[in-house]
Amino acid sequence: MTYVIALPCVDVKDRACVDECPVDCIYEGGRSLYIQPDECVDCGACEPVCPVEAIYYEDDVPDEWADYYTANVEFFDEIGAPGGAAKTGVIDKDHPLIEALPPQANPLE
Repeated sequence: MTYVIALPCVDVKDRACVDECPVDCIYEGGRSLYIQPDECVDCGACEPVCPVEAIYYEDDVPDEWADYYTANVEFFDEIGAPGGAAKTGVIDKDHPLIEALPPQANPLE
């Protein structure tokens, strides 16, 4: 089991969750953040600090954002489990689901 980052994070990338994650499993893509499912320890520390409520336990992802589970998993198909986001920095790509989205308004601005 793992946590999933959904649509509200796209084009926001607040990073409060990154600061809270004790295992450094939240990676930054071009337009969104992604949780590496094999590195996530299911502690839930990321969920309450997300200011746009984009993080869900995988069984609790709203139906309209169900595809974001797959997007989070498939984002890591090529890079695997690097062992910590701090090592990789920003990964200059996104999952095709996110790449296809029009620009999203940032509610934090």
